[in-house]
Amino acid sequence: MTTRRDFVGTAAALLLPWQAAKKLPLGFSTLACPTWPWPRILDFAAEHQFASVELRGILTNMDLTKVPELAPEHIGEARRHLRAHGLAVSCLGASAQMHDMDPVKHAAQLDEARRFIDLADALGAPYVRVFGNEYVPGVPRADMLAHIAGALHELGDYARRTGVTVVIESHGDFTDSPALLEILQKADSPNVALLWDAHHTFVSGKEEPEDTVRQLGKYIRHTHLKDSVPAGNDRRYVLTGTGQVPVQRQIEALVKVAYRGFYSFEWEKRWHPEIEEPEVAIAHYATVASEYLRDARGE
Repeated sequence: MTTRRDFVGTAAALLLPWQAAKKLPLGFSTLACPTWPWPRILDFAAEHQFASVELRGILTNMDLTKVPELAPEHIGEARRHLRAHGLAVSCLGASAQMHDMDPVKHAAQLDEARRFIDLADALGAPYVRVFGNEYVPGVPRADMLAHIAGALHELGDYARRTGVTVVIESHGDFTDSPALLEILQKADSPNVALLWDAHHTFVSGKEEPEDTVRQLGKYIRHTHLKDSVPAGNDRRYVLTGTGQVPVQRQIEALVKVAYRGFYSFEWEKRWHPEIEEPEVAIAHYATVASEYLRDARGE
């Protein structure tokens, strides 16, 4: 006679690897794997127990609205493939920058962001990332922050009909909490929030993770995590936990404020082809970040 315990054990053995256990909220950006086609991205993510993928280009195409697999006639199939792999799309990474003061260029950036919002809505992705991104020479700081905040507010209004949230990344000239906080407060929209690139606020913004989360925690909806070491006047990305960036403390700080988003690995292989291959770096992150997250939760 088959007992319930035997049945459950047999059923679990028949499940696909990513269905056998509840997954931690880990993900990675496709910036890490610029040579992988769509099926390879999904298969690798599922095999290594990731819960999400963040889309920042696929193969040679950085404009996700022009990726064949995400075209309107294929979007239903893309969603089915994601569900079959037990995956969510955590965020769509647009290249749109809100700082440009030229009206024509600024309008083009806003148009790109709106196209990404429409795609996120169709794909079921909750966030679209945009940049600040620079202080324009000759423009007073207050005017610059108000200009970026105004653009974010406009995008938030557009996104409100969809439920998508536009997240400004801590990146470029905007890696310090005071400037980001002022922008977010001025944007004043329920559909505008923050993508915390924890590497940038630590390395460029010179902030400890606990301080950043204390100031910006209520706005953080998504994250980018990565490690690095000094390399001359620049930085070199290294495997998670082997560098000087306090990734473990960054995760701990998020857990302490009950962050509910994904912990997304941003391995910039597309921009830095000399760094470790994605098969190695992404799998390593899955192992190390899982340990950090379980420890932070007391599991």
